Amino acid sequence: MGHSRYFAGHRHEMSAFLPARYERVLEIGCGEGGFVASLSPGCERWGVEQHAISAEQARGRMHRILVGDFGAVQDELPDGYFDLVVCNDVIEHMPDHDAFLESLTHKMRDGAYLVASIPNMRYYYCLRELLLRKEWVYQDHGVMDRTHLRFFTERSIRRMLTDHAFEIDRFSGINRLRGLRRVLRAMFFVLLTFGYYRDILFPQFAFRAIFRRQTADAKS
Repeated sequence: MGHSRYFAGHRHEMSAFLPARYERVLEIGCGEGGFVASLSPGCERWGVEQHAISAEQARGRMHRILVGDFGAVQDELPDGYFDLVVCNDVIEHMPDHDAFLESLTHKMRDGAYLVASIPNMRYYYCLRELLLRKEWVYQDHGVMDRTHLRFFTERSIRRMLTDHAFEIDRFSGINRLRGLRRVLRAMFFVLLTFGYYRDILFPQFAFRAIFRRQTADAKS
């Protein structure tokens, strides 16, 4: 993928999910480092970015930047060190998201936070294309981004976090569907199902989850 706004985003909507206190931050897929502006001043900032041009842009904003995918550089990250890990639209790009999360927890302190966003496969547009138009067409961006390797719903995200010893502290949809006609169409299904389909209003979910090492040890 070429250099684009994909790597330059600031993701201001994710700042609401940051915990009150943290000192050592690891951001996977940090792009040009725009999200740093949302972090607490004085925190130690590490970034992992496989897009070399973006990583170079982020270098001045990070205390340390590692260039490459997480699997290639994870041995350069200290174990049990970070109290906040940020994965904004990252997990869906992993060939094996379970292996990624398992490796990531080794870099986190007990009680550390994971803040992340993940596209919602049950978003209104996805359901419309699949159920009404019988289509599955990849796009250059959005939920059906052609670079996505994994697909999630709210339920599967919650299960994934539980499976990897994370306790969900905050969870909600973000970047709500816009446009009066579109919202009215989507709300018809939400009301028809007495709120059961309310998740279709959001193209992404965001969460803050706490890693519990004791739980992880009990499961291993």
